Amino acid sequence: MHKFLFSIILIVSLLQSSDFQNIKLAYLKSYDYEQMERYGEAIKVLTPLINKYPKGYTLNLRFGWLLYLNKNYNDSIKFYKKASLLSPYALDPRLGLIRDYLDTYAFKKAEIVAYEVLKIDFYNYYANIYAIQALIAQKKYEASTKITNKMLSLYPTDVSFLELLAVIYKNTNNKLLNKLYGDILILDPNNILARSNL
Repeated sequence: MHKFLFSIILIVSLLQSSDFQNIKLAYLKSYDYEQMERYGEAIKVLTPLINKYPKGYTLNLRFGWLLYLNKNYNDSIKFYKKASLLSPYALDPRLGLIRDYLDTYAFKKAEIVAYEVLKIDFYNYYANIYAIQALIAQKKYEASTKITNKMLSLYPTDVSFLELLAVIYKNTNNKLLNKLYGDILILDPNNILARSNL
């Protein structure tokens, strides 16, 4: 009971401390800068925190994200890897790594990390999308079709998966492509992919 009370008192005192207020203020500023697409400024306001708390999972994850948005992919990868080491079961840093790898055309690396996530969470929405994208980029159409169909069995009207299937169909000259474009337009009448290909 004493340990519990001590923990509560410690948490309350931390919440009231100026250090906590500074952390909160820096995060709020970084989110404001992010919304304004001023990613360099968002990174800059958090830099003192990452220097003070280099083992903070959330900070490393946030830096990975902001550096990704700022197209500083190599540094983003470093922070996502560090966040992954700090919280080995967390999926967020792995999903961030996949985005970095896709944007830098490291499709095999993206595929490997996506499959690592899918071993943990077979139906993870984003890991499945990223795996399909990495496979399509490598012209692995049979494997990408398998994953796409798996996800469409769960989300039959999900336009993102239908669009990926359309890309596969287009690259494999599938006769059902035009019907698929029509199906996409029923769900999303202004869909750019379907409209530009019909």
